Amino acid sequence: MTLKKQADTIRTILKARYPDVKTQLDYHTPFELLIATILSAQCTDKQVNSVTPKLFQKLSTPQAFADAPLELIEELIHSTGFYHNKAKNINACAKALLENYGGIVPKTLEELVKLPGVGRKTANVVLGAAFGIPGIVVDTHVSRIAGRLGFTAQSDPAKIEQDLMKLIPKKDWSDFSLHLVYFGRDLCKARKPDCPACPVSELCPYSEKSQ
Repeated sequence: MTLKKQADTIRTILKARYPDVKTQLDYHTPFELLIATILSAQCTDKQVNSVTPKLFQKLSTPQAFADAPLELIEELIHSTGFYHNKAKNINACAKALLENYGGIVPKTLEELVKLPGVGRKTANVVLGAAFGIPGIVVDTHVSRIAGRLGFTAQSDPAKIEQDLMKLIPKKDWSDFSLHLVYFGRDLCKARKPDCPACPVSELCPYSEKSQ
């Protein structure tokens, strides 16, 4: 079986197991999703979701974030970790949105990654979830599972993204990323993957080696 055929088969199996996938971050607007995704770095979605209601109640627009003292932003996002750096990035990101895009979140990867605190992962989350524009989101789950399945031998997220883009049809990029995230939380965990219960174990080089 070719790697492309293997990927197609695994994609079909995961789609059947997780038919309805979406980002686990709570948001109402593309801007809220952008801020929430910046906050999700080195932090669980659950923790971000516990912070954002109060955050967006206090600061609801790019202008509000741009005008807010860093100390206030830090206080509101403290429990997401790395709050000094995140507050600085969020404040700068809001200012850049106002200065360059009239306060509107842009809809292209090229424009998004120019914003402070926004890398390809964050940009692809926003494009896929807020705008329905396909993108491969390489988080820790996607990176780990893509390696285990033999889809990539790379460790750099940008190179993993390129490898997956070659294997997965463009229209399925966003959903496939989410399927791997759901799968990673459910079965293919970092420390102890549940290979005996895995629906794709017969197609997985890692599972074969671990038996």
